[in-house]
Amino acid sequence: MFYEPRLGHGLPHDPFKAIIAPRPIGWISSIDTAGRPNLAPYSFFNAVHGNPPMLAFTSESMKHSAANAIATGEFTFNLCTHALFEAMNISSGALSAGESEFEAAGLATAPGRMVKCPRVAASPAALECKVVQSMQFKDVDGKALQGWLIIGQVIGVHIDDAYITAGRFDTARAQPLARCGYRDYSVVTELFEALRPTDAGGYQPGQPDR
Repeated sequence: MFYEPRLGHGLPHDPFKAIIAPRPIGWISSIDTAGRPNLAPYSFFNAVHGNPPMLAFTSESMKHSAANAIATGEFTFNLCTHALFEAMNISSGALSAGESEFEAAGLATAPGRMVKCPRVAASPAALECKVVQSMQFKDVDGKALQGWLIIGQVIGVHIDDAYITAGRFDTARAQPLARCGYRDYSVVTELFEALRPTDAGGYQPGQPDR
């Protein structure tokens, strides 16, 4: 099939998010200008730069996380794992401004080192960020949309030592969650390694994964 999004897809459910999948879950903690904590998951999220490390999340309306990040200039990404799914799902609820998703989800907090917002204590890894850019989206006709992109530079990294194996962060052991389409999720439980053609030793076509 082929369709133009502006004309509709004709399916019972929009396939867009199911095609762009899996996507990391941006579990974002922040504080408002009164110092009240907020926690919410975002499925439009990813790393966007390596040196210095940067990541970005998109809010499809001016929700608390985006507003807080813009107002305070900081936020923290908390890695969401399979074990933390229920708490993450609860934190997606529509709470009033100032109500704590940490409390609603029964999550203990840990303080930030270089930012004021707390992090999820049970998360295997957390990235403290300073906002470097934010922007409101526009469509191809220049019309302003109710979507905001927040880009943060990682200035502090927390890692639970239990998830470092042979000098590497053990992704499979952490079992991070990812968002797929509709109400579907996936979890990372195993990895495979493949060399690039430019790597020492060189990848050869037909070479088995290892």
